[in-house]
Amino acid sequence: MAELIAFFSRRDENYVNGIIKTLDIGNTEAAAGIIQELTGARLFQIEPIQTYSKEYNECIAQAQADQKRNARPELKTYPESIDPYDVIYLGFPNYWGTMPMAVFTFLEHFDFTGKTIMPFCTHEGSGMGSSTSDISRLCPGAMVEAGLPIYGSAVQRSKKDIANWMTINSNRERTE
Repeated sequence: MAELIAFFSRRDENYVNGIIKTLDIGNTEAAAGIIQELTGARLFQIEPIQTYSKEYNECIAQAQADQKRNARPELKTYPESIDPYDVIYLGFPNYWGTMPMAVFTFLEHFDFTGKTIMPFCTHEGSGMGSSTSDISRLCPGAMVEAGLPIYGSAVQRSKKDIANWMTINSNRERTE
């Protein structure tokens, strides 16, 4: 069973434990790295051509404006195909209650029929928001598993939680 970890992440200024902190590696990228360590899956970073500001407050204003106009930012690149993959781990930070709009662009680019999507998001208190239902709506032929919300400030200590989430979803697939 081939697996892909597709993720959107943002380094630079981030909101962490109530303060603005500069990160060399984004929280979602850190979580994706843990999943890769546990699975050996291929990593693919979802990157819009027009990046968000490095400054946190400007970034969240840009992300909210994108969401309000239902933008579909153009991406730098895509995987050549998702056909070889049975499972797609889909990672993103929670932006205004759902995924960044670049993740919507990515999901609308492919047909996920027959694929299992395992969403995970980083946040500082807002959890998965509506992202799991948004993924189900955008990918009607996919099996969308229960998402894993990870506090960004705790991502470096989340390996056990990530492994448990993967095991629970794996066990559920075998019993269905």
